[in-house]
Amino acid sequence: MTDAQTAQNIATTYDPTEIEKKWYQTWEEQGYFKPSGHGESFCIMIPPPNVTGSLHMGHGFNNAIMDALTRYNRMMGKNTLWQPGTDHAGIATQMVVERQLGLQGVTRHDLGRDKFIEKVWEWKEQSGGTITKQIRRLGSSVDWSRERFTMDEGLSNAVKEVFVRLHEDGLIYRGKRLVNWDPKLQTALSDLEVESKEEKGSLWHFKYFFEDKSVKTQNGKDYLVVATTRPETLLGDTAVAVHPEDERYAHLVGKNIVLPITGRLIPIVADDYVEKDFGTGCVKITPAHDFNDYDLGKRNSLPIINIFNKNAEVLAEFEYIAKAGEQISKTITAPAEYAGLERFAARKKLVAEAEAEGWLDQIQPYDLKAPRGDRSGVIIEPLLTDQWYVKIAPLAEPAIEAVQDGRIKFVPEQYSNMYMAWMRDIQDWCISRQLWWGHRIPAWYDANGNIYVGRNEEEVRAKNNIAADVELKQDEDVLDTWFSSALWTFSTLGWTGDAQKDAANDFLKTFHPTDVLVTGFDIIFFWVARMIMMTLHFMKNEDGSSQVPFKTVYVHGL
Repeated sequence: MTDAQTAQNIATTYDPTEIEKKWYQTWEEQGYFKPSGHGESFCIMIPPPNVTGSLHMGHGFNNAIMDALTRYNRMMGKNTLWQPGTDHAGIATQMVVERQLGLQGVTRHDLGRDKFIEKVWEWKEQSGGTITKQIRRLGSSVDWSRERFTMDEGLSNAVKEVFVRLHEDGLIYRGKRLVNWDPKLQTALSDLEVESKEEKGSLWHFKYFFEDKSVKTQNGKDYLVVATTRPETLLGDTAVAVHPEDERYAHLVGKNIVLPITGRLIPIVADDYVEKDFGTGCVKITPAHDFNDYDLGKRNSLPIINIFNKNAEVLAEFEYIAKAGEQISKTITAPAEYAGLERFAARKKLVAEAEAEGWLDQIQPYDLKAPRGDRSGVIIEPLLTDQWYVKIAPLAEPAIEAVQDGRIKFVPEQYSNMYMAWMRDIQDWCISRQLWWGHRIPAWYDANGNIYVGRNEEEVRAKNNIAADVELKQDEDVLDTWFSSALWTFSTLGWTGDAQKDAANDFLKTFHPTDVLVTGFDIIFFWVARMIMMTLHFMKNEDGSSQVPFKTVYVHGL
């Protein structure tokens, strides 16, 4: 070949796309990113991106940091594993597929559960493929031979194993509790899936008249003025509360007032929760539709009246519960003109009725924090529903100790303070979601409502001596996405929960605990804390001590 011909074959501009693709393919085919099998181990688990579309700049930034750490330790001669994978992202992925179906005029209910899940799997293959291509284009030196997905068979089995064991340990229970309910997505949400946004609102002041006409306030009124930002929940009030040291109302505690519209008698109670300077110092208490009211109701043994269905529409029959934690004890007929009204339509009607009948005192402009679902954007409705919970306190204590004693270090160290603040004020974790896409809860019900938990129906029948002709139905709900991702460091390495099998698993023994978790501060509680709690509970060293999921949490900016 002449010099002229050679010159013609040399590109005039550098084309990184083709060159990078070629070399990455070579590296992957030659197994350069796999563990070497010798030397001190070093392991990073990739925070699994959601299969809801494609990667963003945050993923690129995160991967660059992990790649630098991995390549450095690989060059230092360590037995290095950077393990990739993706997350099924229950609610987010279901929303994406439902939107696609909506464009065709179809709902998931038209398809039925099984057909709908087939559609989601189709989307996962498409979206997951896009994500893996992007990670390859970034040049990330992950070991693709060990790629995992949170709904792989192995990981799904690990999820069932963990659920059953936590239930056997008394750390998972089912209860009727107040949850953040998303009326649009028709599912419970965790506190961290709710965004409180500053919005312009109103503070409505209503007159609640005393049962005994001889009872008067200090200024001679035969009623209390109660301030609220949610007039529609008046229908479910079970008390009016004042501060115990508020001299204006001390003589009224224990008296009854007549609840407008319903005519029900409700007591005046004293509780430290009430702010004397908020509104009039008198607060309506609706335990079924406000978290603070629910707690106040428990302290004062108040009944709970649920007035909304899951669409946030007024029920025709209100559900009356004698006290918190109990089941529905009776129903109360709703005011006929309100039955079936959507909550904000009910608000409008109630305010108009109050004005017409003279018990609306005033309306003030008021800046409030509106709780909205982070994905649907609609106002969240606190609602009493049966849900599955993880009892967190026994799991949180060892997780706090692991950071305090230095087994897990946060870099920068300041983020350990954020972690500690969350962990010390932690509430039981609502893990059930009213979705179709995800890990279905391994619990079965008989016709009498008895609940049986097991790895599968066969185990449930055998363990509880249930005959084959007795019908059992599996729980319709799925688990919160964060439940499965909380097991990420050990489930992806093949953990089964079978001590003999796990002892023979060289990858699990070699690479767990992992070395570094690289993440943003926004999911320290969502993910980091839950991984620490679950791993400490399930992963043990040979001497019986608990294993941490990682030794260092490197927190970067967003």
